[in-house]
Amino acid sequence: MGDPHGRVLALDLGKRRIGLAVSDELGLTAQGLPTLERTNKAQDLEVLARLIREKNAALVVVGHPLHLSGAEGRQANWAAQFARTLAMHAEVEVRLWDERLTSVEAGRILSQSGMSRKKKSAAVDRLSAVLILQSYLDYSAGQAALDSRTSPAQ
Repeated sequence: MGDPHGRVLALDLGKRRIGLAVSDELGLTAQGLPTLERTNKAQDLEVLARLIREKNAALVVVGHPLHLSGAEGRQANWAAQFARTLAMHAEVEVRLWDERLTSVEAGRILSQSGMSRKKKSAAVDRLSAVLILQSYLDYSAGQAALDSRTSPAQ
């Protein structure tokens, strides 16, 4: 997978909001950031490019909303196009990451929190981004451990 030299930023794309999370410098944990209220594509890309620079993000992981079957639908195609545009605009590596069930999991966690409905809807995008990022970080750590065990001795 490659180990980026810098933080990883995760996006949970929505039509009205973008949930955001960033890793620590070691790439072990995900921390939620304030949700981005969308305005227009050009301004959204500029805000994200600035955030990428501010957080020293070497990689952006964009939630890829596949169908449960794994097939791509309209939303997945839209996310892939946004990811390509962001990669060119911000000059950063962008990867799509399977986000199936993260919104469901985020909703379940928040329902158990006793939070009001209004606060839950505001928090679900951020928590979804955290879940996407933590899933990616855990997978990457597992891949690195596997690679270190299977690489030949020098």
